[in-house]
Amino acid sequence: MSGSSSHILVTGAAGFIGFHVAKRLLDRGESVIGLDNLNTYYDVRLKDARLAQLTPHERFRFVKLDLANRQGMRDLFTDTPIRRVVHLAAQAGVRYSLVNPYAYTESNIEGFLNILEGCRYAGIEHLVYASSSSVYGGNTQMPFSIHDNVDHPVSLYAATKKANELMAHCYAHLYRIPCTGLRFFTVYGPWGRPDMALFIFTKAILEGTPIEVFNHGKMQRDFTYIDDIVEGVVRTLDRPAAPNPSWSGDRPDPGTSSAPARVYNIGNHRPAELMRFIEVLEQALGKKAEKKLMPLQPGDVPATYADIDDLSRDVGFAPATPIEEGIPRFVKWRFVKWYRDFYRV
Repeated sequence: MSGSSSHILVTGAAGFIGFHVAKRLLDRGESVIGLDNLNTYYDVRLKDARLAQLTPHERFRFVKLDLANRQGMRDLFTDTPIRRVVHLAAQAGVRYSLVNPYAYTESNIEGFLNILEGCRYAGIEHLVYASSSSVYGGNTQMPFSIHDNVDHPVSLYAATKKANELMAHCYAHLYRIPCTGLRFFTVYGPWGRPDMALFIFTKAILEGTPIEVFNHGKMQRDFTYIDDIVEGVVRTLDRPAAPNPSWSGDRPDPGTSSAPARVYNIGNHRPAELMRFIEVLEQALGKKAEKKLMPLQPGDVPATYADIDDLSRDVGFAPATPIEEGIPRFVKWRFVKWYRDFYRV
């Protein structure tokens, strides 16, 4: 627990995961600074609605700032006593990286460097940052393990996330800043992003419009419920990364280091086929989907499946919410008044 003199910085606090993490930290008595640039990658009204849940807290302060604003980021770390950082802000989305690649270098590379520099000069206790299951790219050995080499990304988004892991390792090695990267696997749940499958499918089914089902429904995803993700993030934050004493440069382990740097998979460890996911959603909505079967899209991987043994062992937690529980919770949430008004459903 922290007093008001020391803060946890949560970047992307108006985003899906950032909002939930900030809320959880506030609930346990932390003082939180929430940073977000409120960009228009998706409807800002959803971000505003999330922020409206956080701003009444006396221990929450919102800072509207772009990660790529070097001076603004420097001032933030200089002017505010920050103890730990949960860095979740990023330009998200695999498909969008095919359309607007520069958004990814600005936010995910330059922005991340500004975070690392801030952490370096502020001497923070622990940086936990979002990586992604997309770093596994061309890997086909299942389940994906943090001890496997991940040098074959298939989208620029994935390449920037891999770059983040490498950059964090440099700072952990050079300045002994404990850095932990979390490779998220297809997160879903209440307050989720409207560009994600669950949101798109729900809206389309209710409106009676067809849904596009990629890879002819044979896509497999390790769908991970938001509450499980938050639990994993907070537990990891409380356990600063430590060097692996048995790490050897002769046989380098990609998942650990002689520096205080770690990466973990945080996934449900139970991949579900897209068709099953849609079936559960249809049951929760009480309405059938009209499906339009499509080929695999460029930049997409056919399957994701997380090996979470290291996370379970080191942090004492493993995600466990099946889609049969998580999807109905999302459907129940979505009927709150502002959402109905928002989408005129």
